[in-house]
Amino acid sequence: MLASIPEFTRQAEHLLRAPDHLDWSTVTLLGLVVYVYAVEVERANWSVVLAGIAFWLMDWANEIVNALVLHFDGHAALWTVTGNSSFVILIGLTIEISLFFAVNGIVFAKLLPAQRDARILGLPNRWAIAIALSLVSVGVELLLHADGVFHWYYWWWNVASWPVIVVFGYLTFYVVAFWVHDMPRRSRQLRVVGSLAALDLVAGLLFGPLLGWI
Repeated sequence: MLASIPEFTRQAEHLLRAPDHLDWSTVTLLGLVVYVYAVEVERANWSVVLAGIAFWLMDWANEIVNALVLHFDGHAALWTVTGNSSFVILIGLTIEISLFFAVNGIVFAKLLPAQRDARILGLPNRWAIAIALSLVSVGVELLLHADGVFHWYYWWWNVASWPVIVVFGYLTFYVVAFWVHDMPRRSRQLRVVGSLAALDLVAGLLFGPLLGWI
C-alpha cells in the first residue's frame, strides 16, 4: 500500500501545515487582499464584496472535498500541490492560492456588465465570462502541472479530461459568485454567504482537528 502512494503525495504531506516555510511575502499578499476588499467596502459595493467572499468560500468547500478524497482513497487527492509555498493549508491548497482566490472573486464580480441581459457571443454575459475565466484558470493549472508543482492522479480528473475540471473545478465557483452578486435582496445574499461560511467552518473543524482526516 505504501509503495503505491505517488511520490508527490508524500512530498505534499511532508509540506502540509509545516510552519518552517513561513516568510514575509505572505504578509504582503494578505495586505493586498485586505486593500482590495477595503476599496470595495469604501465604495459600498456590497454585492461585489459578497460575490468575492462566496467565490472564496466555494474554493474552500472544494478543497475540503479534495482532501477527503486523499483520506478515503489513500493514494492521492484529485489535485495536489508541491513546490515552494509559505504555508500548505490542505493537500491541494497553499496560502498563496487561497489569497489569490479571495481576490479573483472580486475581479470577476467587477467584470460583470451592469446589463444582466446583455449577451457575449450569443451567451448570457454572466455565463460567457464565467466560462471564459474557467478556461483561463484551467489553462494556468495545465502550465503548473507541466511545471511539476501541481499534480493530477486520476484519469477522469487529468489533462485529457480537462473539461471536467473546467466545470467542477472552476465554473461552479463563478456561477455561485454571479448568483450571489445578482440577488435582489441583501438579506438573501447574506444568508447564502453565511450558509457557505458555516458549512466550510463545520466541515473544516469536523474533518480537521476533530477527526484528523484532512
